[in-house]
Amino acid sequence: MSTVTESVDVNVPVTTAYNQWTQFEEFPRFMGGVEEIRQLDATTTHWKTNIDGVKREFDAKITEQLPDERVAWTSIEGSKQAGVVTFHRLDDTTTRVTCQLDFEPQGVAEQAGAKLGFLDRQVKGDMKRFKEYIEGRGGIESGGWRGQVDRPGA
Repeated sequence: MSTVTESVDVNVPVTTAYNQWTQFEEFPRFMGGVEEIRQLDATTTHWKTNIDGVKREFDAKITEQLPDERVAWTSIEGSKQAGVVTFHRLDDTTTRVTCQLDFEPQGVAEQAGAKLGFLDRQVKGDMKRFKEYIEGRGGIESGGWRGQVDRPGA
């Protein structure tokens, strides 16, 4: 399993950053290799990716969601991955967004790419593009979901 952690400080309030992140169908606007995400229900998304010609489709389940704090997920079929994005208020107009992604590389090419830091660069670029995207919108999110999903067993 490969793990990547990346943070970016965005010049928007924590609620704005969080609200934008909950708009999963907008991810292709700033995530490289993500072609489409469909929200199937309140906690399930369907992903279509194409990274360096490797196409994948999988469903992911939100396992925990606390407004203005965190969104965690895990794949429920297809590529094995899990992650969490946390939102940290630095001041009234600045938020640190941290993404931790755990990913099981499949095949020789993905294993080599993981060892060469491809996933690290991909996540770093995605976080940079998220910053550009939300700040480029004038700090106005395209929507937001304020529901809560409690961690299993909590």
